[in-house]
Amino acid sequence: MPTLGPATELVVADNASTDDSVAWMRTHHPDVRIIQNSTNLGFADGYNEALKSVDAQYYLLLNSDVEVTSGWLEPLVTAMDSDPKLAACQPKLLWEKKRDQFEYSGACGGFIDHLGYPFCRGRVFGQLEQDQGQYDQPCDIFWASGACMMVRSSVYKELGGFDPVFFAHMEEIDFCWRMRNSGHNIRCIPHSVVYHVGGATLPKNNSRKTFLNFCNNLSMLWKNLPDDRLFPVIALRLILDGIAGIKFATEGHFKDCIAIVKAHFVFYNRVMAGKLKRSSKILPTHHTMYSKSLVWQHYVRGVDKFSELKFRN
Repeated sequence: MPTLGPATELVVADNASTDDSVAWMRTHHPDVRIIQNSTNLGFADGYNEALKSVDAQYYLLLNSDVEVTSGWLEPLVTAMDSDPKLAACQPKLLWEKKRDQFEYSGACGGFIDHLGYPFCRGRVFGQLEQDQGQYDQPCDIFWASGACMMVRSSVYKELGGFDPVFFAHMEEIDFCWRMRNSGHNIRCIPHSVVYHVGGATLPKNNSRKTFLNFCNNLSMLWKNLPDDRLFPVIALRLILDGIAGIKFATEGHFKDCIAIVKAHFVFYNRVMAGKLKRSSKILPTHHTMYSKSLVWQHYVRGVDKFSELKFRN
């Protein structure tokens, strides 16, 4: 169990699990408060529902497939205490299986390019870098990983938490984008280190994950892009998604190809049904958004390290 200070409370949110995990917790850790959701609400609304019963200045959202390290919590709290404009932060996330490598879902802080493709300090698409201390300076980031995110509770409530329509995947990026649009800052604090297994709920080659990633990415763009960029970016992304689908098909991954087609139709339905609420306030492109195409940089120019990308000031 994580080591916590005297001013902290450990709460386990159970999302209608079907195994014996709740019974195990009650037997081995009877002092831990358990909040049980009656149905599986996904990552997004599962947290929303559970956090209604938690009274705290900061929420530390922590996946079940992580291993924390000595002194991991204090740097995050110190960062939040010292900067009232800091709405959320994350630690350095390393891969539990190869502990000298960054982990896919957050690495040393999340970013996106102008077409909405997410990447990290330490991870460009599927290329994971070895941690050699090259990103050990705290820095502003575009999004913090849902695997381990500390967020100011007042901001979480102000924005309504995660968007339930996402269910799982990309919901933390959408949430962070909405924080950005509201004028808040997000930062990576590498002095805090957490190891993450990754893919414990849905493995990388699962077509359900493909569906959620493609559908929710388009949904996120629809909600947060400025008016003058909304339709051009969405149109180009639909074309690029189609190319990705053809690539999946030629490689024999037909379920993934079908998942992309399904993702597009569900996205259209969300838009027409009014399920995607545009942010009430949308700011111009932030300096933590990469202004060029990550697809071009990686697949054409061969860039596979974050440090090789040049951001505008």
